[in-house]
Amino acid sequence: MKIKLLLALSASVLVMGCAAGGLTQEGGARAISQSAAQQAAQQHPQVVAEFGGAVGGTTGAYVTQVGRKVAAQTGIQGGGTGAYTITTLNSPVLNAFAVPGGYVYVTRQLLGLMDDEAELASVLGHEVGHIAADHSKQRQDRGLLTQLGALAVGVLTGSGELAQVASQVSQGLFLSYSRSQEYEADALGIRYMAAAGYDANASADMLASLGAASALDARIQGNDQRATPSWARTHPLSEDRVKRATALAGQVQAPGGGIRNRDQYLNAIDGLLYDDDPRQGIVDGNRFLHPDLKLKFAVPQGYGIQNGASAVTISGANGQAQFSGGASGGSLSDYIGKVFQALAGQSQISYPQPRSTTVNGIPAAYTTATAATQQGQVDVTVFAYQWAPGTAYHFVTITPAGSGLGPFGSMATSLARLTTAEAAAIRPRVIDVVTVRAGDTVQSLAARMAYDDYKLERFLTLNALTASSRLAPGSKVKLVVYGNRS
Repeated sequence: MKIKLLLALSASVLVMGCAAGGLTQEGGARAISQSAAQQAAQQHPQVVAEFGGAVGGTTGAYVTQVGRKVAAQTGIQGGGTGAYTITTLNSPVLNAFAVPGGYVYVTRQLLGLMDDEAELASVLGHEVGHIAADHSKQRQDRGLLTQLGALAVGVLTGSGELAQVASQVSQGLFLSYSRSQEYEADALGIRYMAAAGYDANASADMLASLGAASALDARIQGNDQRATPSWARTHPLSEDRVKRATALAGQVQAPGGGIRNRDQYLNAIDGLLYDDDPRQGIVDGNRFLHPDLKLKFAVPQGYGIQNGASAVTISGANGQAQFSGGASGGSLSDYIGKVFQALAGQSQISYPQPRSTTVNGIPAAYTTATAATQQGQVDVTVFAYQWAPGTAYHFVTITPAGSGLGPFGSMATSLARLTTAEAAAIRPRVIDVVTVRAGDTVQSLAARMAYDDYKLERFLTLNALTASSRLAPGSKVKLVVYGNRS
């Protein structure tokens, strides 16, 4: 969540693929359609902003270079030059996705999991495969950021009053492709990366690493809403899929063929930010802490936290919530009214007069409205805080009708200010590529990971190793260590 937050939870819906498709035939050759490219270009700034901005510099340029090398094999006009726009996102979510119009995105978190350039080529090849196969035709007139099953557990699907809440939420919860489309994109991506000179077996390796990361996250998070990486939600992982990728690689390339470029890749990601960016706040267990805003709050046990660029989303079995904020020129009652107005859009939500209170010394006010949806009624509560003159923050919670704040009562009363010492203690985590020395073991290196728990498991997953792996002196591995605040 950035320092400048949105007052309204609503956002313009990013509708991808609403044209007949992303490709046209020009002079007998396939090309990205001009209308799809224009639409993607218009929406690109909002996508980038929602995901914390773009990673530039040498890392961003390197990813673009690899992507264009693979995209040149797609048979799309200008595939190796300007037909595809490839962006690295400053997001702590494991994800990659493609948008009709030739726009491909990969998160820095996913880069951190990759082990070499060939694995990067496999992910980018898969995504340009979706575009080259024009899979958007089967997803036309559906929103990229509106499919949020996590929000209100589907209760708000189709709700005119509150659908805009879903459009704002979040990192990575995109439309799923069909299984056949995923398999086709796998096959195309493997073909493209092999044609570009990469080791096609990297595709199966990458899928296996994603499966391991998914399993580890489930253990760490206790199967809550943050347990499954976005890639796993939108690109279902399975042993069968890994086996298919291995078989496909054998069909397009002789054993031992292709490059991996591991050293080049590790050099490119050395020092890359990993996990949350403190400038957008961090998730620490069941707490959200923002060192720049100097605020903190705790969510109920068993509820997941998704830290987006403009809002924090909390989701669980008995309700959903978002935390955001913005300018407040009047009273908290006026502020709450503006939040409800933004939620309702062209409709109206009636609500009782907000009640005033104080939370940890912070003036606050709240009220609950009942909204009708296609699946029944829900309670919508806005709990606002006068943080400073001209600045307010708020939770919007959605719970079953009659619940009020429900499970979020403790969360609403947990908002507090971080002390200067607490804020200063929050540091970013970064990728540190180190050379294995004689005597190093997976256990000794894992002990250097910047975590309080699951150090060994995190290290093994990050490097695609097992507990019995023996490390050769002179080889390189990735660690996640604490960096310095910029």
